[in-house]
Amino acid sequence: MSEPGPEPRSAAPAVAARASMNYPFATSPDILRVHQKDAYISAQLSSEASNILRLLLGARFAHKYAGATSSLSELMYLCLTTLLGNRTLGEEYCDVIQVSSATTSLSLPNLLQRLSYIMSVTLTPWALAHTLPALRRRLRAKLEHSTARQRARLKPTEPASRGLRLQEYVLKHLDTLTSLSPIYAVSLIAFYFTGSYYHISKRLTSLRYIFTKRLGPHEQREGYEVLGVLLVLQILVQSVLHVRETIFAFRAVEPGATAPTAAIVGPGIELPVSVTGSDPTAVPAPKVLPPGLSSNTNTPILTEPRYELTNSSTLAFIGASADSPSEKEQQRKCTLCLEAYKDPSVTTCGHVFCWECVMDWVREKPECPLCRQSILPQKVLPLRG
Repeated sequence: MSEPGPEPRSAAPAVAARASMNYPFATSPDILRVHQKDAYISAQLSSEASNILRLLLGARFAHKYAGATSSLSELMYLCLTTLLGNRTLGEEYCDVIQVSSATTSLSLPNLLQRLSYIMSVTLTPWALAHTLPALRRRLRAKLEHSTARQRARLKPTEPASRGLRLQEYVLKHLDTLTSLSPIYAVSLIAFYFTGSYYHISKRLTSLRYIFTKRLGPHEQREGYEVLGVLLVLQILVQSVLHVRETIFAFRAVEPGATAPTAAIVGPGIELPVSVTGSDPTAVPAPKVLPPGLSSNTNTPILTEPRYELTNSSTLAFIGASADSPSEKEQQRKCTLCLEAYKDPSVTTCGHVFCWECVMDWVREKPECPLCRQSILPQKVLPLRG
């Protein structure tokens, strides 16, 4: 009987080679670091593109198309990296690579996956930002017309139907119901607990990150499960408060409900409500009030600028040091819109702009349009005569 031959020696090295190819998935801290690095690079590209547009086409054009410039800069950055199959600077910085998890065996994403991800992360937010406001306006107009027609048909003592109450509820909370913030919050909660997908676009296209090196025991990362728990608690508290407010509002309009003697209109603000005096709704007020101070105090909202410097007698001290009428007229113009000042406002560095022009600017980029000094929106002061 022949003796068995020696076992092949290539089996153990082959198993070890296969095991060495099982790279671990990137954890939450590394994914966030990738996102922050890429966001920083995109912001730098957007800033440089805005500077070029400002030099070639003027500050007004650059300010008007700041959002489009940012989206196109991010699109260009991803096309030069992800679309071509290269790693982004954030991925190289964190030693991770993007793979497709659509199948059981991980592989590099194909061209269709990469293109779908780029379109969804750049063009979809831009399209939603332009279509959602128009959709809200149309829905609001239809709901206002429907509720006004049903209210006109009701008798003074007849209670409102459930359908009418539902329409009024949707009308009151239309901005919240048509907002994408809850979807982003749920996606962020899932990321904090699982550490898989930070972007919704990556979740839709099944793109994940893996490390390009094996981690030692001392290199293991901690997750962000605590942040997920805190975010869940925040959403639960907000939901409970909203349900409570809605129930109280429905009970207040039920037949036989007693009229309140006081109303809380804001934190620490309580106003008496007269049940025998004149109708409080007789006071004219704007139909639409933004949340905040104006809605709490019923401050009237001006539809036109308070001060418009087309008249030379309005805020005459602006441009008073000019030597000629043409120079004075030039000093009373905003450098952003190139028109006469409308509600002129001064920044902390001393430059003057229109209120809406400078506020729109600092929301996009918190710096002075002229000297680039850092500016906070709350530090901009409107001038008064």
